[in-house]
Amino acid sequence: MPQIQLTPAERREHRANAHHLDPVVLIGGDGLTPAVQKEVDAALAAHGLIKVRVFNDDRAAREAMYQQLAHDLGAAPIQHIGKLLVLWRPVAQKQKAADEDRKPGPRDVKVLKFGRPGQRPEVKQLRVLGNQRLTSGGQVKRAKPKQKSVKKGQAD
Repeated sequence: MPQIQLTPAERREHRANAHHLDPVVLIGGDGLTPAVQKEVDAALAAHGLIKVRVFNDDRAAREAMYQQLAHDLGAAPIQHIGKLLVLWRPVAQKQKAADEDRKPGPRDVKVLKFGRPGQRPEVKQLRVLGNQRLTSGGQVKRAKPKQKSVKKGQAD
């Protein structure tokens, strides 16, 4: 994938956002291996804006790694300063599951009812619906409708 081209203003904004970040991927003496590329790709997918630290003294080799990562992973090169590389790629929006808009459904709850001292507590299995709540006494109560403000009602 070709790397993303950014305007200088966008690059400056990403540099500012990356200032406080710590490196999430470290490239050691073996250089840019497929495993390292996979980790950088996963970090870009999770965070979008990342810092990579390269433990290599050769500036030309670091620059080559920087450009290769940006080109292979479809990321935008933001900054190469010293042994730190900053890359950015937009984070893909997650698809919402069909059930995410639904409210919580019924849940089964165990309630202990204590009797007299010396007796075993009674265990009850209750089903609490989405519009109900369980009190501290072990009773199921319906949720009250949201109260409307008296002042707001008069304004309408």
